[in-house]
Amino acid sequence: MAAHASWKGFLKLSLVSVPVKAYTATATGSDITLHQLHAKTHARIQYKKFAPEVGEVSGDQIVKGYEYAKGQYVIVDEEELDKLRTESDKSVRIDGFIKTEQLSSIYMGGRTYYLTPDGPVGQKPYSLLLKRMQANGVAAIAEVVISQKEQVVLLRPLDGVLAMTVLIRKDEVKPASAFKDEITESESSEAEVSLADTLIQASILKDFDYGRYKDLYKDKLTKLIQMKIEGQEVIQVHDPEEPKIINLMEALKRSVAEAQSAGGPTDGAEKSKAKAGLQQAPSAKPARTAAAKKKKVG
Repeated sequence: MAAHASWKGFLKLSLVSVPVKAYTATATGSDITLHQLHAKTHARIQYKKFAPEVGEVSGDQIVKGYEYAKGQYVIVDEEELDKLRTESDKSVRIDGFIKTEQLSSIYMGGRTYYLTPDGPVGQKPYSLLLKRMQANGVAAIAEVVISQKEQVVLLRPLDGVLAMTVLIRKDEVKPASAFKDEITESESSEAEVSLADTLIQASILKDFDYGRYKDLYKDKLTKLIQMKIEGQEVIQVHDPEEPKIINLMEALKRSVAEAQSAGGPTDGAEKSKAKAGLQQAPSAKPARTAAAKKKKVG
């Protein structure tokens, strides 16, 4: 099924206007949802809106308010909120260009979209802008209205397309300096420094593949659900115990020895297999219903 554009508008740089479409870069609907049910009847649990001294209330009886003092509210109605919202002019307005190292990655915490040309007219100016940004090694800071809210975004070339990431505003991010008091400066011996450097170099991922990092909990939950649907017995495989804290020098020496004997980091495939988590019992027999089977914890 073809991807559905979540937004259409124009990418504007000075007097240049490029028609574009935006697609969300992250997949949606991939999470597994567990519903709350009544233990005996398995009926879905419902939540109703309730107010003390009033009881259940309907939507037309509800207003919004800000608590400015304990138990004291100022009411703000929807018409007042609507006047504050910015109507979208359907444009991504480029303010200027920066080197990516000028902006800390901590601000890149919002959703990312892929921008593509919308129709034949936008192909040439889009391609020109994309290629020249790549050639100059720059990204663009821009503003756009998304869901009636003004957002600051970063535009950057990514695998042949323009990626647009919503930025967290500076006043919404806690500075790292606020936590420096938690860190105590300590001196390390030359031997410790040398071993630490050796360990880092031995652990360099030569062929880094981010795709190897799987959501193991999701995989195990999917397997558990499928086994319960099929009425199979479930065995819980416990995670290994947490390692004991030992002398720093001893830990570095052991770590270096392990890294060197293993020939450096692997692609992670073997580690993923070792963390499978749930196994099907070899003697499991199908049950009449999934609910009738008991779960074993080992």
